[in-house]
Amino acid sequence: MNPVPTRHSRRFARFLSRAVLALSAARAAVAAEPVAIRLGTILPSGTPQHALLLELGERWRKDGGAAKLTVFADGRLGGEAEMVKKIRIKQINAGLFTVVGLSEIDPGVTGLQLIPLAFRSWTEVDHVREKLRPMLEARLRAKGFEVLCWADAGWVRFFSKQPGVRPDDFRPMKMFVWAGNEPQVAIMKSIGCRPVPLETADLMLGLNTDLINAAPLPPLVALAGQLYGPASHMLEMNWCPIVGAVIVRTDAWEKIPAATRDSLRTAADDIGGKIRARGRFEDEEAVRAMQQRGLKVHALPPAAAAEWDHLKTQLYARIRGVTVPAEIFDAVEQHLHNYRASGAGSQ
Repeated sequence: MNPVPTRHSRRFARFLSRAVLALSAARAAVAAEPVAIRLGTILPSGTPQHALLLELGERWRKDGGAAKLTVFADGRLGGEAEMVKKIRIKQINAGLFTVVGLSEIDPGVTGLQLIPLAFRSWTEVDHVREKLRPMLEARLRAKGFEVLCWADAGWVRFFSKQPGVRPDDFRPMKMFVWAGNEPQVAIMKSIGCRPVPLETADLMLGLNTDLINAAPLPPLVALAGQLYGPASHMLEMNWCPIVGAVIVRTDAWEKIPAATRDSLRTAADDIGGKIRARGRFEDEEAVRAMQQRGLKVHALPPAAAAEWDHLKTQLYARIRGVTVPAEIFDAVEQHLHNYRASGAGSQ
């Protein structure tokens, strides 16, 4: 026979019931907290590309608020290699990086940027990137990172204190290379160049003190840093594209409810397309703006183009399997060959 509930036991039951409900509500509130995505980038604040990253955060907020994107711009968390280290130790969990940073995670991405004179147009860059995309994203995923979108930021051109159009014009020049890129230094020395490793922040000082007198840079960087002042000559030759991607740690990404991830990724892919379009437009606009401020742009004569083509062959023998994995290098060449053979051509 069950005992008759006492007043105290009924009070205790009500208390226990309220406690269970409160605990359930607390758990639901915790589950509803947005996942914090903390993204580092060297992009300057106030640029259209930075604004697009902020737009992505706003779109995520409106799409159910499952993820909260915070952007740390201006390289205030360090250079790209340093930010990759911060991602590894979970100080941040995402980044918009060029190949410089991405290759710290996996070298496969180098095939999109570190093969000079491989690409003739943006349509070729787009074609090869899309062909390689599944493989490159799988390689990064295997290292614990998801690619949310791909980006680019113009073509690298040669800026110099003295005019130059032929390879032999640049060989005597002291040429800027990114600090820590020892393979690139060795390759440049092997073809008779004079590389000088520097941090990007030291470019202006290097040019003003003649520590360097030439630098391969995208026009946007030259314009933003006013490097066209001391380096007032530019060779109109597309050396290589600057390619990048927004990546996030897989463990952070998978904290977002699976039902929401597809729409967040779609928004990121849309923003990536806008970043690419904006960067390509500003690439040409930057050259025009610098010309109005005194930059002298030198066209590439056919004879000089043939000399660069010969140098390219020498470089490829040193790049393949060293700065670009052999299988990636071969895949880029094969996709470009097939694209051109199909009649699509350069646009």
